[in-house]
Amino acid sequence: MEFTRAEVCIVAASESWRGAGEVLAHAVGIVPAVSARLARLTHSPDLVLSDGEAFFMSEPPPLGGTAADGGVIEAWVPFRSIFDVLQSGRRQSMMGASQIDRYGNQNISAIGDWRRPKRQLIGVRGAPGNTVNHRTDYWVPGHSPKVFVERVDIVSGVGNDRARAGGSTAQRFHDLGVVITDLAVLDYDPEGHLRIKSVHPGVTVEQVQQQTGFPIDGTDATETRTPTPEELRLIREVIDPKSLRSREVAG
Repeated sequence: MEFTRAEVCIVAASESWRGAGEVLAHAVGIVPAVSARLARLTHSPDLVLSDGEAFFMSEPPPLGGTAADGGVIEAWVPFRSIFDVLQSGRRQSMMGASQIDRYGNQNISAIGDWRRPKRQLIGVRGAPGNTVNHRTDYWVPGHSPKVFVERVDIVSGVGNDRARAGGSTAQRFHDLGVVITDLAVLDYDPEGHLRIKSVHPGVTVEQVQQQTGFPIDGTDATETRTPTPEELRLIREVIDPKSLRSREVAG
């Protein structure tokens, strides 16, 4: 059965939620949002979904919408309560990254010198709290040396080296999982460096290395698994019938 690169990315991202248990899924972007819903409908039925605004949802609203657009409300969750969930570790996040380095330090704040940046982005937002309180994964729809850099301009999400330097308190709940890109799935070696876990069908390890701005090991890389017919049915007919996923990943 034919599949698209976007659908491979969704299934790979869905695997990041496997075994998470009853935690709140914080998914930033179309592919992460579809992946969380796919996980909920398949291998992780305890995953808690929200409308991204004020409600837990037993049936989520249409992609990009809130409870006002549909779905089934399960509970009210005011914004202040999200911090209680976050700090208790009962949350898992898949965020974006404008820059990310070999240790998993992430930047979504600004490009260039912070005192006079070349480009202002969205600010550090919740990245510091996410990375020191619960598992954090990243979604990068365009794998390139501009994103995967030797050193991020500003640290928003805390990487493995900085958590280690902060001592036991900083490392206690620090948990970087995987980085899903349009080319590959990356994880971390025992020293905390990013490495290639798998390459998507049609992509080579060499291509990933060429598109990464620092040396990255691909010795043990496998091929990312392809979607099953049931996963494709859920993605195409139930979760994302308008094919919004193709806006993030072409082809």
